[in-house]
Amino acid sequence: MLFNLAIWAIAAVATLGAIARPWNWPEFVWAMAGAAMLVLFNLLSWQAAVAAIGRGTDVYLFLIGMMLLSEVARKEGLFNWLATQAVMHARGSAKRLFLIIYVVGALVTVLLSNDATAVVMTPAVYAATRAAQVEPLPYLFICAFIANAASFALPIANPANLVVFGGQMPALSEWLRYFAGSSFVAILTTYVVLRLTQRSALGPKVAAIKGAPPLTFGGKLAAVGIALTAAVLLSASAFDRPPGLPTFCAGTALTALVSVIARQSPLPILEDVSWSVLPLVAGLFVLVGGLNQTGVVPALARNLHDAAAASPQATSWVAGIIVAVASNVVNNLPMGPIGAATNHAAEAPAHLAGAILIGVDLGPNLSVTGSLATILWLIALRREGIYIASLRFLRLGLIVMTPALLLSLLALSAISP
Repeated sequence: MLFNLAIWAIAAVATLGAIARPWNWPEFVWAMAGAAMLVLFNLLSWQAAVAAIGRGTDVYLFLIGMMLLSEVARKEGLFNWLATQAVMHARGSAKRLFLIIYVVGALVTVLLSNDATAVVMTPAVYAATRAAQVEPLPYLFICAFIANAASFALPIANPANLVVFGGQMPALSEWLRYFAGSSFVAILTTYVVLRLTQRSALGPKVAAIKGAPPLTFGGKLAAVGIALTAAVLLSASAFDRPPGLPTFCAGTALTALVSVIARQSPLPILEDVSWSVLPLVAGLFVLVGGLNQTGVVPALARNLHDAAAASPQATSWVAGIIVAVASNVVNNLPMGPIGAATNHAAEAPAHLAGAILIGVDLGPNLSVTGSLATILWLIALRREGIYIASLRFLRLGLIVMTPALLLSLLALSAISP
């Protein structure tokens, strides 16, 4: 009993530290400190810790590739060009600019993943708001919320999708049958609620821009690289392949190509990548490894199996809501493996796995630490000198996430047997 309590206490402190960031210590410090304590106090063997870190290899490769693509695009002016285009097409309307950014964010999430939206879209949107001379926060909130709201439209839209289903990933046609309706509902509901909550901050007009500077050759290369990456990820999804290595190769190749053509060192690009995300993810995987030793997964699996046999529809609702809330307590990245292991051990039906996936993907819109995408979004904002209080995001997240989650689960139940 004391053994299990110690593991849960360390995991809780590490999670709270990452949320509150006492003394302004970055998130990864708390995650790694919690992981180190598990090993130092013999609550988790170093072999098990290393194995847990190894299970995140595909996620690390995916993140490195996406961050490289983003940094190259930023340095080559692609974001500024896109920002100018968005403001020009808004034609002076703040409402139209809000809608344009939201639609683009949804497309980036669906085709490149929610982490790409946080990493790639956030600096572009900040540049757009500067060009439009408007308050940036309403538009920046779009990047955080659409990154999670659209993240189950396709399997590649969120790395957590691959973790939840693992080797039992449904075919693309089956995926769309289960999640197309729920995803549409989540995207639409999130837009409506977010738009209503931000209406007073939008203002009536945005500054007009006459003419757009031409996109540089490096910027064009970055755009082509991102488009090719989207195509590669769609192909990987169709053939049920992990997205990490292809994304890493795409980001590395683009960085090398742009550096060679410009005859410049790639070091400035590498220096600006948010490498701290990698130890954060590794620490979270180790913490999950420790929690698994407490026997939580077998206990959850037994309860889930019995509940699903007695009342499958009610169990789907309850499981989706519980997973959504829990994803904000431990982050949805470790919650994915826990949900997957529980689901597989319980031999749950497909619609129950779908409810768990929706909870893992959409639930993190509640808090700043709910998903890795939101943490990446926070890091991107800090680079621009913008800081969002956790409580402020929580208040907004409660309003935005709750109706989207409930309506998405309702849409899923409508097509479930």
